[in-house]
Amino acid sequence: MNELNVIVKEMQGVIEKIGEEEIERFYSELQNTTRIFVAGEGRSGFMAKAFAMRLMHLGYNVFVIGETVTPSVAEGDCLIAISGSGSTQSVIHQAERSRSAGSKVVCITANGDSALAQVADTCFVLPAATKKRGENEAKSIQPLSSLFDQCLHVFCDAVCLRSSTQKTLSHEEVLSRHSNTE
Repeated sequence: MNELNVIVKEMQGVIEKIGEEEIERFYSELQNTTRIFVAGEGRSGFMAKAFAMRLMHLGYNVFVIGETVTPSVAEGDCLIAISGSGSTQSVIHQAERSRSAGSKVVCITANGDSALAQVADTCFVLPAATKKRGENEAKSIQPLSSLFDQCLHVFCDAVCLRSSTQKTLSHEEVLSRHSNTE
C-alpha cells in the first residue's frame, strides 16, 4: 500500500463534493466582518490556528480563542468555530457566547445537523471522516479525524488563495507580515 496515494485519494473524494461556490461563500463571510476569531480543539484546533496565521498574513485582523492576548468578541466580529463532529462542548460554548456578544458564528463541521451547526449563522459541511464515523461521512482507513483535518486545511487554504487573488496581494506583501523574529 502506498500511504500517500491512499491519503490523497481519500481527500480527493471529499474535496470533489465541495462546490466552488462554497469557497466563494466562505470568502464573502470574511469580507463582512470587523475582526475574525477562530476556535477548535485538538487537531482541528491546530488547523484553525494555521488558518488564523494565514489570514493574518493576508492582512485580516484575526485572533485565536483561548490565547492570552485574545480580546473579547463583540458585535461586528465573526467566530469561525471548527469541530469535525460538531459536538465538541467547548467549541459549542464558545459559539454560544460569541453569538450572545453579537458576533456572527460560522462553523466548519462534517455534521450539518450537529449542535454546533444549530448555533451557527452559517455552516460549511466537509463530509470527511471524523472520530465519530457518522453515516454521512466519507469512509477512511486513516485514524480518528485525520481525513477531516486534512480536508479542512485544504479548504481553508483554498479560501486564503481566493482572498489573496481577489485582493491582488503580491508574495512580497504577504511575506512582509510573516514573522521576522524566528
